[in-house]
Amino acid sequence: MNDLNLVYTEVEDELRGVVSAVLTAHCAPAAVTALYDGDRALVAGLWKNIAVDLGLAGLLVPEELGGAGASAREAAVVLEELGRFAAPVPFLTSAVVATTALLGAADPLLGALAAGERTAALAVPLSLAPDEPIPALTLGADGSLSGTVTSVAGALEADVLLVPAAGPDGIALYAVAAADAELAPVVSLDMSRHLADLTLRAAPARRVAGDGADAVRRALTAGAALLASEQYGVARWCLEDTVAYLKERRQFGRVVGGFQAIKHRLADLYTEIESAAAAARYAAATLAADDADLPVAASVAQAYCGEVAVHAAEEAVQLHGGMGMTWEHPAHLYLKRAKADQIAFGTAGHHRARLAELIELPA
Repeated sequence: MNDLNLVYTEVEDELRGVVSAVLTAHCAPAAVTALYDGDRALVAGLWKNIAVDLGLAGLLVPEELGGAGASAREAAVVLEELGRFAAPVPFLTSAVVATTALLGAADPLLGALAAGERTAALAVPLSLAPDEPIPALTLGADGSLSGTVTSVAGALEADVLLVPAAGPDGIALYAVAAADAELAPVVSLDMSRHLADLTLRAAPARRVAGDGADAVRRALTAGAALLASEQYGVARWCLEDTVAYLKERRQFGRVVGGFQAIKHRLADLYTEIESAAAAARYAAATLAADDADLPVAASVAQAYCGEVAVHAAEEAVQLHGGMGMTWEHPAHLYLKRAKADQIAFGTAGHHRARLAELIELPA
């Protein structure tokens, strides 16, 4: 294991400030809430701000392929801020997961993804863990693909679908134009990361990676490792907003935040969130360094951070009192994001079981 430095660099702090400023200006909670009424006008414009104007779609793409040549550490900082705003953009699904799946093959599509000209999605269920069997579609004799995949994240915003398919030589990864697929939107708990069921009927496809299973597992591991940063961002917003509210809210002639029982709850939550920050940061650092401890770090982060984010969101709803239960207050956006993220790339229970195998824990 390398000696990994988890302290944020000056560049990372500056990146956080830039992303936060853009999201503050363009991602108001009311616009995110409108997604639940079917108004998705926010998504395309906000993704342009992130992907094109800031150039963040190409963070993980090497410079020689048209990207920024940054690392997972910078991507993690972006995801922290996207989590803090519950931003409905396909950064995780396109700029992290789909991009990572293509990196091993250095496919020309990477340049278009890095420039923000195109968006991609990996055609596997959002709930699929890195070590689970990969659902593969059928490869026809003419090279076309047929089959169905359910609960795909980022498919509705994607121009290109990266589809694992089983052929004579095993699973390979294919690029399919989203226009050639039938996409059925799913009423998702978290509409800021809308899911869709995908069906291909003899769709034209281009092979982009021969070892598709390895590409998919690498992408899902990156997704699991960096999702923890988004979960930390969700939890941090919930704590900060709740503390700010409790400093102002008065009951029985006193500021609510002054009650001892409330202080204890907030102190416990703060401790949990700081621990989640460390777990998420370590997962991102191991991914950036291609450290051998990455599978363990990713599973530790997912076993812990998802549950912390849900707990923080539940506390935010409850400690805001009646206002926290309303549609107008954004707390519900974070609870929904936290609950949906909790099962993405494998549940906490799945990752705990995987950890037992990875560290050879006796039964």
